[in-house]
Amino acid sequence: MLVLLPPSEGKASGGSGPVLDLAGLSLPELTAARERVIDSLVTLCEGDETKALEMLGLGPKLRGEVLRNLEVREAPTLPVSELYTGVLYDALGLGTLDRATARRAERCLLVFSGLWGALRPADRVPPYRLSMGVRLPGLGALPGLWRAAMDKALPELAGEGLVLDLRSSAYVPAWRPAGEVAARTATVRVLHERVVDGVTRRSVVSHFNKATKGRLTRQLLVAGAEPADPAELAVALRDLGWTVEVAKPAKRNAAWGLDVVVSEV
Repeated sequence: MLVLLPPSEGKASGGSGPVLDLAGLSLPELTAARERVIDSLVTLCEGDETKALEMLGLGPKLRGEVLRNLEVREAPTLPVSELYTGVLYDALGLGTLDRATARRAERCLLVFSGLWGALRPADRVPPYRLSMGVRLPGLGALPGLWRAAMDKALPELAGEGLVLDLRSSAYVPAWRPAGEVAARTATVRVLHERVVDGVTRRSVVSHFNKATKGRLTRQLLVAGAEPADPAELAVALRDLGWTVEVAKPAKRNAAWGLDVVVSEV
C-alpha cells in the first residue's frame, strides 16, 4: 500500500540535525528537479523581499518565511515525521507510533511537496515555505516540473499494490496514476453529515476532511492493514468502524472514489 499525503503550511520551527543532504533523500530520481527548485527559490528570496512575498503568496507578517527559504541549504534539518504540523498531521501522530508501526509508515507514506517533490517520513529536510501553486522564476508551474520526474519514479514505487490518494487538489497534478496503477488507486472524499431542521445534510468541511484523513491513515497503519485494491480498502475501513460509500470507476484504468461519512471529528 502506498499512501499519498499532502504537506501542511504549518511546520515545526526548526531542527537539530545535519544540514541538507540532497543525495541522501529518498527518490533519488527527483534530485535534479530538487536542485532546480532550490536554486530558483533561493534566488527569488535573495532579491526584493516584497516581490518574494508576493510570488510566494505570503503577507508582510510572514517575512520570516523568506529567511527560512534563504537558509534551506545551511539550516539544521529534522525528519519529515516531525516537520509538518496542522490538523492532518496532528491526527496522524507520526511521532507517537510504536517502532513497528513507524517502520510501516516509512514504507507506506509519501508526502508531496512543492520544494522536494515527494518525501518519506524519515527524510531529513529543513523548514521551508513553498506551495505547489507557486510559479518560480525560470521554472513556471511546479506540478509540470515534478510530473516529468515522478511519471518515471512513482509507478515502480507503487508496485502492484493499492495507491491511497489523500492529497489536496493542488498536489494532484504533480503525479496522476495512470494505466493499471490508476485501476488500483482510491481517492477519498470526507463528507460531514449533520441534521439541520430535521433534514440530513452532507457537506465537505476542511477541518473534518484533514482530521479524518489523518485518523484513518493512522488506524490503517496501526492495524497493519494491507488492502490490495480499493474494494479491499473499503472493507478494511469499515472493519475499523468507518462509514464508507464506494463509487466504482465508470471506465477502465480509472481511480475509485470512496466517500467517508462522519458526524464528528
